[in-house]
Amino acid sequence: MTATPVPITPELHTYLLAHTSPRDEVQNWLIERTAELGGVARMQIAPEQGVLLTILARLTRAEVAVEVGTFTGYSSICIARGLAEGGRLICCDISEQWTAIAREAWSRAGVAERIDLRIAPALETLEALPAGEHIDFAFVDADKEPYWEYYSALITRLRPGGILAFDNTFRNGDVVDSRRAGAGRGGDPDPGALHVFNERLVADERVEVVMLPIADGLTVAQKR
Repeated sequence: MTATPVPITPELHTYLLAHTSPRDEVQNWLIERTAELGGVARMQIAPEQGVLLTILARLTRAEVAVEVGTFTGYSSICIARGLAEGGRLICCDISEQWTAIAREAWSRAGVAERIDLRIAPALETLEALPAGEHIDFAFVDADKEPYWEYYSALITRLRPGGILAFDNTFRNGDVVDSRRAGAGRGGDPDPGALHVFNERLVADERVEVVMLPIADGLTVAQKR
């Protein structure tokens, strides 16, 4: 018999945040600055995810980390803070507009020197990285349909024991209906693509996988 999952009510989520390491001034500023962008602000990760990213980067003693999908820089600040001394974070994004905010946030947070921002299609950046197993940690939070392509480019470059984390693997809960022909609410194509990704990832014997019920689903995979 296994434990019954506890639904995360608004009250419980408030309790969760109250018992998670708090945001600092820079993170609060960045949340407010990102909110000014309007509806796209929903792409920013949840604060509790940020704390977990810092912990994962620190646990892997990451000297080389990669982020696919930087947006305004909240997650990259969290990862950069968990890097080993002298560690570097390669950030992949295509938006000069959003990453301009990220650059300011990195400067305010004192992590700018640890970050290498590359403005180009993410898959191009990943495939141009050295071929050896040199990456310690990676976080993927970008367009959903290419998740498997991102994974394929990263897993061969990830060292044994290294960790990959993927955001939005619940896709608003729509992934549970595998009968969807690739489309979710409002014609969203991502639930079907993410369901396929989730199925392929858990079947890949190169990694050990856990899907965590944090925010919109965060999947963590460690290379065996």
